[in-house]
Amino acid sequence: MLTKQNAEWFETPLGQHLLFLEQRYFDNAVSDVFGFNAVQVGLPHIDFLRNSRIPLRVTCETEGADVRADPMFLPFECQSLDLLLLPHVLEFSANPHQVLREAERVLRPEGRLILAGFNPRSLWGLARRLQGSERGFPWNGSFLNISRVKDWMALLGLEVAAGSMCCYRPPINREHWLRRLRFMEPAGDRWWAMGGGVYFLQAVKRVQGMNIIQPQWTTPVAQRLLSPAAKVINLKHYRMRRER
Repeated sequence: MLTKQNAEWFETPLGQHLLFLEQRYFDNAVSDVFGFNAVQVGLPHIDFLRNSRIPLRVTCETEGADVRADPMFLPFECQSLDLLLLPHVLEFSANPHQVLREAERVLRPEGRLILAGFNPRSLWGLARRLQGSERGFPWNGSFLNISRVKDWMALLGLEVAAGSMCCYRPPINREHWLRRLRFMEPAGDRWWAMGGGVYFLQAVKRVQGMNIIQPQWTTPVAQRLLSPAAKVINLKHYRMRRER
């Protein structure tokens, strides 16, 4: 849920550091998704859809958004969205599984879901455990393991197509230290791939389709579908086998 405190946190050095990395990821991720309708749920003061080519782009949140609604009960028709973003929505929801159920409901078949979440198995997760939630956003959220989120997606028919991590630097809210520790980002991607403070997941809604029946070319029905030339070749082959 958006609050004044949440919005102000993104103006801090640490918040700006996180925003730069997340904006870069979403800019790249949404640029290759096509369709008609795209919705960003959560953090409506940040335009993560700015690089999308989809014509209709709206934000959704309990306040301060184009559409005001609870993420657990999205006011969109079933199978109506081509792209849905959930930036840090699950960890601040009373029922994150319900949020994913709603995401699956409103997405079209082959629609794309992109989410960002704070990783509890990281330096950010360690800072949250040591200092508690009294520090406010984002430490007052319930950081969810990426494996749990993937399991929920699989149960709902959301197939994970891509993933990434960022924010390997410790969550120090001082700009000069963040600059001095910038080497940890490429090093983390290489040596500590699952230790980023933030993870991204891209999933595609899969819908069970028809089973493709392969033709059996040796059946009489298949023989009737063959061209006359193919029938002559088959007949010569049959006679040669008889003569042997």
